[in-house]
Amino acid sequence: MKLFINALTKYMTGLVLVGALLFLPAGTFNYHGAWLFISLLFSPMLLMGVVLFLKAPALLEKRLNNKEKEKTQKGVIALSGLIFPTCFVLSAFDFRFGWSNVSFWVTVIASVLFLTGYGMYAEVMRENSYLSRTIEVQEDQKVISSGLYGLVRHPMYSATLLMFLPLPLILGSFWGMIPFAFYPIVIVIRILNEEKVLTDSLEGYSEYKIKVKYRLIPFVW
Repeated sequence: MKLFINALTKYMTGLVLVGALLFLPAGTFNYHGAWLFISLLFSPMLLMGVVLFLKAPALLEKRLNNKEKEKTQKGVIALSGLIFPTCFVLSAFDFRFGWSNVSFWVTVIASVLFLTGYGMYAEVMRENSYLSRTIEVQEDQKVISSGLYGLVRHPMYSATLLMFLPLPLILGSFWGMIPFAFYPIVIVIRILNEEKVLTDSLEGYSEYKIKVKYRLIPFVW
């Protein structure tokens, strides 16, 4: 019951906060891009949460824990905490004052990319039961090297790039893409620090880095 209440509280808090950051600056609830994004984000999130609660409550509990201990990761989280609200507010003002004209098909493509990233994210959680939101090495943790982890070392972050880089286009804003220009930089910083922790603390991770050469994007980096 405690896990259920915690998960439901964070879900509802996120929903209300995102709604406020979009609809208040837009000055109206008649913001179709905002409703589209909220549907694409929170509908799969609810389904995923229910599945985890029923099938893998321990993993759900780890995903709800955001008390980061690593100093570098605290900085990364702080930067992310600026990027997302800035994007939401800027996109909402863009809608309100008509700065951008994003075509229907661009919005469709952005939505497909977002859902593709969401699907990857779900697959990563299926493959890796050690997947915590914080950077840590858990007791008896083993290196995962199959599935998406056989393509890149950090497929979860690859999934978030697919999800979040086209996010402003779902909201109907080109201006909203400006804050997300910093998002790949944040991800790179997080990965470099995470790999240092894993190399030092997780048995077999050094060998895994030799086996899987690319961190984020196959044949690129």
